[in-house]
Amino acid sequence: MKKTFIGIAAASAFLLAGNVQADPAALAQSSGCLNCHNVDAKLVGPALQEIAAKYAGEEGAAEMLAGKIKNGSNGVWGQIPMPPNPAVSDENALVLSEFILSLNN
Repeated sequence: MKKTFIGIAAASAFLLAGNVQADPAALAQSSGCLNCHNVDAKLVGPALQEIAAKYAGEEGAAEMLAGKIKNGSNGVWGQIPMPPNPAVSDENALVLSEFILSLNN
């Protein structure tokens, strides 16, 4: 019985970890994005609104930004590189990038 419960708990945790997070603002916070980025002002990295403005209307921008979230980036916004965030799933990286692009005013 104890082994069954541990197995169920482990499987549940695995399934939860792989789910796409519905709230992009909470996802940005929990993924560490807001440690270096603010929505409307430069922090360590550019403001999310500045990123949205740069890539507004660009075809494939969401997928490109999702790749930068997962793999990092260097030299686009200055000398400070953005480290990769491999803990973010591909699906959540796309949710984050679409959220960022939605901030274009």
